[in-house]
Amino acid sequence: MGDWIVVPIVLPAVVAALIVLAVRHDIVLQRIFSITSTLALVAISLVLIIFASTNAPEMYALSDWPAPFGIVLVLDRLSAMMVFLTSVLGLGVVLYSSSEWDKRGKHFHALFQFQLMGVNGAFLTGDVFNLFVFFEVLLIASYGLMLHGAGAERLKAGMQYVVVNLTGSSLFLVGVGMIYSVTGTLNMADLAIQVANIAPGDAAILRAGGLILLLVFCVKAALVPIHFWLPGTYANAPAPVAALFAIMTKVGAYSVLRVYTLVFGGTAGDMAWLAEPFILPAALITVTVGMVGVVAAKRLNSLVAFSVIGSMGTLLTAIGLFTPEGISAGLYYLLHSTFSAAALFLIADLVVSRRGQYGDSLRTAPVFHQSGFLAVLFFIGAIGMAGMPPISGFIGKLQILNAARDGDTMIWVWSVILVTSLICIIGFGRAGSVLFWKSASVQGEIVVEDANWPVLPIVAACGMLGCMIALTVFAGPISAYLNGVADQLFDTSQYIRAVLGDGALAQFGQ
Repeated sequence: MGDWIVVPIVLPAVVAALIVLAVRHDIVLQRIFSITSTLALVAISLVLIIFASTNAPEMYALSDWPAPFGIVLVLDRLSAMMVFLTSVLGLGVVLYSSSEWDKRGKHFHALFQFQLMGVNGAFLTGDVFNLFVFFEVLLIASYGLMLHGAGAERLKAGMQYVVVNLTGSSLFLVGVGMIYSVTGTLNMADLAIQVANIAPGDAAILRAGGLILLLVFCVKAALVPIHFWLPGTYANAPAPVAALFAIMTKVGAYSVLRVYTLVFGGTAGDMAWLAEPFILPAALITVTVGMVGVVAAKRLNSLVAFSVIGSMGTLLTAIGLFTPEGISAGLYYLLHSTFSAAALFLIADLVVSRRGQYGDSLRTAPVFHQSGFLAVLFFIGAIGMAGMPPISGFIGKLQILNAARDGDTMIWVWSVILVTSLICIIGFGRAGSVLFWKSASVQGEIVVEDANWPVLPIVAACGMLGCMIALTVFAGPISAYLNGVADQLFDTSQYIRAVLGDGALAQFGQ
């Protein structure tokens, strides 16, 4: 694909700069630039995923500097899928926000494009240090998006979010420094070779660096016990921002997958499967904490935020199996959980905006405009998040259970997934009955200004639900693609060959 690999990073960066420099005073032109750029990103990422599905991984060397000395981007099945997922999610978010919502603060569209740049860069980079760089790009943009529209609660949650992520960034640098000190490289393909041949005297430093990186990635993925930042942040973030943040936790999960299958995977010698003892137990606890939070939540946005924690626990349970079947199942659930979380945040905002003084509190109130229609949307999103048939969440959880069937941890995985699914159903059922069913018994109707609501927010929310339905309808070919992703992750020689050439494989022993 040549130069096209870098386009998902360069395009939003250029458009963000143009929005700030040329059209910052015209919100209509900002919307046109942002929507057009995101549509182009969807088209380009679709081409990339089609190419990746039929070809070996391909590298793009910035400034034509050879690896491992220069900055490289690598396109394979996993990175192509994640870029496509980001662009589709981004399109729904920008459509939702372009219906007057983006006027609540300044520079939304520029920050939004920088966010896409950082996320896509994290998925495409082939270098651990540049993974850190793109983490910082997406985090800086997210700080501005988090505070869009201001408010005391949002500012408080935003400060916690900033402090936690700055701490994580500091630890990231420490881990990167320790790894570089004993390997002399941060290129992921080169690291895969160096880690496998590490001197015994350097093993302790390398192991400590790898575990520090794992801690950082788990912060991003909101894994227990470092999940505490997420409920307040996501519940108080503006709805389109919270929907976009559905991909942020997936950056952490992606990083775990990429680094701990390629660098610290089965070919890493004494460092093989470094993350395996830690991920699965923490993930099972995360599922439990998240779903208990769903039942205990007193606010609609908090309920959705805790469901995100539960879904991340489910996803990392599959990844923590560290088998091709588990990772394939986990990636299917990753796609589903991203769309379901985004849909629920957008639907929650549509509900809250119509409830007037009752806001997102889970207490009985009179009926409100379009309550019947929104009840249907909420029901679809809820059964998707809970993993009930026939929505894609059911297929994803079924695949995870099947992947764990023959392992020693089967009893734990099956028990936790099934019980927490029931708890999730109870939590969303309680919220739905309070918001929609019980309101029918209360006299009166909530009337708010501008009863004729814009169409774009409804289209965006329905689009996210539509993506879940598409995952269900096309579950067969999507699962086949994801099986190929898992095979590529476990056959690390393909990635190393793409970056370093055939000569490096002799040193790698393949």
